[in-house]
Amino acid sequence: IPEMQRWKIVNISYNFTENKEEVAFSYGVTSPNAYARLMMNSDGFLKLFTWNPTTSDWNLFWLLSAEECNIYPSCNPTYTYCDMNKTPRCNCIQGFEPGKDRFDNSFTECLRKTQLSCRGDGFFMLTKVKLPNTFGAVVDKRIGLKECEERCINNCNCTAFANTNLEDGGSGCVMWTRELNDIRTFVDA
Repeated sequence: IPEMQRWKIVNISYNFTENKEEVAFSYGVTSPNAYARLMMNSDGFLKLFTWNPTTSDWNLFWLLSAEECNIYPSCNPTYTYCDMNKTPRCNCIQGFEPGKDRFDNSFTECLRKTQLSCRGDGFFMLTKVKLPNTFGAVVDKRIGLKECEERCINNCNCTAFANTNLEDGGSGCVMWTRELNDIRTFVDA
């Protein structure tokens, strides 16, 4: 999440763990004098608080709201993205188009504009988006984006690829071999 880059200024680091036993997100405080808590309220807001020793109180540092695009699945058809700044908020990703008429600002499916041939196919770059649901995705943290793209192009079932770590120019590889869903746009923080 792009907004999490701000966490570094309050001595909070976060980590994505992926191995044979688990896939997990964790965060930790990097200074022994700093305290933080991450809390999900019943109202659907994810909040990060930091402790202020001067006032002896918890201060809200970061907030992720329960806007429609943050609720899973925000857009039901596959190959769609959610954008709270557009009407309708759900739209087909580049290279796809609505397959049927829209009903109440939604549609039933997104269809490829050009069918895949597994020869000469390519990818559109999507920027400032949350990665799709990783169900069925394959992760290899040992390779970079260029090799990731080559592997994806050589796999006729590959639908998308990305870096697993976006810091320091990016590293690692995640490839999707199923339909893409739960994509949303991010705004600049």
